[in-house]
Amino acid sequence: MDNLGIGVQLMIVGMVTVFVILLIVINLGKVLINVVNKIAPEEEVAPKKAAQVAPAAIDANTKAILDQVVSQLTGGKGRVASARKI
Repeated sequence: MDNLGIGVQLMIVGMVTVFVILLIVINLGKVLINVVNKIAPEEEVAPKKAAQVAPAAIDANTKAILDQVVSQLTGGKGRVASARKI
């Protein structure tokens, strides 16, 4: 029975040791991240101005087909608010 007690004690000491080492690694990682962010902050990228291009209009035939499909799928309750080519 003495060997079982030593084994349990060794297991507890080993698990606590691993837990403490993991906490140290996590906290050192957080400190490293904070130090790096203060020393070399991320550069702010100016948003690109999107070209204001008018969406290409679809022809009347395609719009009629879309209206019929949506009407059929929704049982006449749905409607097409807008359609554009992507």
